[in-house]
Amino acid sequence: MTQTYGLIAGLLMALALFVYTFWPENSFASQRQKTRLDYLQERKDQLYENLRDLNFEYRAGKYPEEDYATQRALLENEAAQLMSEIDYLQQA
Repeated sequence: MTQTYGLIAGLLMALALFVYTFWPENSFASQRQKTRLDYLQERKDQLYENLRDLNFEYRAGKYPEEDYATQRALLENEAAQLMSEIDYLQQA
């Protein structure tokens, strides 16, 4: 008799774990759409992180001077364009 109860308990536990694992969530429906400003803010954060990494790697000796200057100028130009667009969208 105890073996039957153990089997039933095991099957119920397996069913509960299966339902818990594969039950579809509706949380994706409650997410809001990203605006252009949200995207630009995320990109700005990523650019600043890239600049910090570039400076760190240059100081560690992984970048030659000319590559560092070129890469830094590209990142700074992109950041400046991004900031001007962010300012424009925030004023609108």
